[in-house]
Amino acid sequence: MVDTGETVMQKEKTEDEMKTLYETSLKSLHDGNILKGKVIAVNSDSVIVDVGLKSEGRVPISEFTERSGEAHVRVGDNVEVMIVGRERSFGLLLLSKKKVDYIRTWEKINKSLEEGISIGGDIVSEIKGGFLVDIGVNAFLPISQVDVKPVKNPASFVGRHLKFKVIKTNQRKGNVIVSRRMLMEDEREKRKKEFWKNVKEGQILFGIVRNITDYGAFIDLGGVDGFMYLNDITWGKISHPKECLRVGDEVRVKVLTIDFEKEKVSVGMKQLKQDPWLKIEEKYTIGVKTRGKVVGVVDYGAFVELEQGVEGLLHISEMSWDRRIKSPNKIVKRGDWLELKVLDVDKEKKRISLGLKQLLPDPWDELIEKYPLGSVIRGKVKNFTDFGMFIGIGSGIDGLVHMSEISWSRRKKVILESYKKGMFVEALVLNVDKEQKKFSLSIKRLKEDPWKGVVSRYHVGDTVEGYVTSITDFGVFVELEEGVEGLIHLSEMDDMQGKRLSDLFKIDDRVTTIIVNISEKDRRIGLSIKALKRKEEDRTIEALSKEDSALSTLGEILKPAMKDTDLDKYQ
Repeated sequence: MVDTGETVMQKEKTEDEMKTLYETSLKSLHDGNILKGKVIAVNSDSVIVDVGLKSEGRVPISEFTERSGEAHVRVGDNVEVMIVGRERSFGLLLLSKKKVDYIRTWEKINKSLEEGISIGGDIVSEIKGGFLVDIGVNAFLPISQVDVKPVKNPASFVGRHLKFKVIKTNQRKGNVIVSRRMLMEDEREKRKKEFWKNVKEGQILFGIVRNITDYGAFIDLGGVDGFMYLNDITWGKISHPKECLRVGDEVRVKVLTIDFEKEKVSVGMKQLKQDPWLKIEEKYTIGVKTRGKVVGVVDYGAFVELEQGVEGLLHISEMSWDRRIKSPNKIVKRGDWLELKVLDVDKEKKRISLGLKQLLPDPWDELIEKYPLGSVIRGKVKNFTDFGMFIGIGSGIDGLVHMSEISWSRRKKVILESYKKGMFVEALVLNVDKEQKKFSLSIKRLKEDPWKGVVSRYHVGDTVEGYVTSITDFGVFVELEEGVEGLIHLSEMDDMQGKRLSDLFKIDDRVTTIIVNISEKDRRIGLSIKALKRKEEDRTIEALSKEDSALSTLGEILKPAMKDTDLDKYQ
């Protein structure tokens, strides 16, 4: 083929470019020049690098070896190297990666110093006054520049890879001073500005627990500390933030309030969860069985946590069927897990009433079966009150013998004195009220009604003795025997000489009267002191009359004899 003029011109241009490129490459292959190359082989003592135009060079393997002792280099890696000479035998270039790294490191150091850009490095060791840091060259990190807060455990920083800011250099002497604290402060200030620019109420953020107090915790939200009050940590009941948080924990929080003027923000964790009381009635319906942990014991009962944020009260009266239990600590302890029954739920006041005894056999059911009405029980006298005495029959149930059921007599206190604590007695079952928890007994009804057959024991005209049981405006009641009383009406009193009955009689006084009327049907006995006095007067008159009669009879007997005596002269 015949070359055209255009083809000839292209060939000449290509030859010129090749010549220029070759001349340029020869100039770049001088000592001290920095070249880019590719690793083509890794030997035990060196790394072969192709730097272009078939030129190859050798780098000592030691320049790829890090402090750990491992060589980090592979075939195909791109590297920057500096020409430091040539081998005479093989014509290979002698290259150095370390010198290029040194140059690049100082470029970064100077840039960090001038522009405040961070530079990464490894803290190698702890030295006097601070740390030795490898940032490509050895740098000094003063202890005061390690953190924004005092360093309590310097050894914990050794071996860590961190970012620093160069604050002072002397390249001629190879001195570099770095600061982590200044970098942290700069970054914190940037984050702080960004935070106040974007923060909104209701926003969800992640933060780190920075400090804990008795009343809450400070959360680092990124340049700004938000405060989380104790009551905003959890719906549950806690006495100290440390029960839920630890310094250094990462937490998810919700922004509650913001004060831009004072640059204060409050956050909460519990607000990220629904208030458990919102649907409390759906979960804890009355009568449902549930399980909870005792979190507090007080004089009147125990507080039981059913779930986080939901506590119920187990009142002492709902712990046991035995009403004699006076201290909750005898039944439950803090930390106990209990099976319970929901008795009541008040959503508005956030109160749940719980029961423990409701899941236990009810002794009142057994009582009704064991002691039907009219049956006789035998028990021990447990206690006395103003209205009667209690008799224990076991199972934590005491029966009440009301004062009116102790005896037919109205002299109750006198009768009650005959009973002592611990003595066994028998009583008649009058009533068992499961709902009101009342067990009514009677002792007097074990005896026959004393009014029955009273007319066979007492008669009109009988002189009787008894004890005053009541003093009224119209008379005085006198007990003749247990349960049988008679009335001395005011009209049947002796001459009172203007005195009141209360001046003449006292309760429990012993008096003697006479029966003037009696009715078993009406349960009435009429007594009279006036009639008794008449009766006594009649007896006196009768006695005197009998005495006079006896004297008259004696005179009649003696009269004939006296005629023959000198007595006649005295008549």
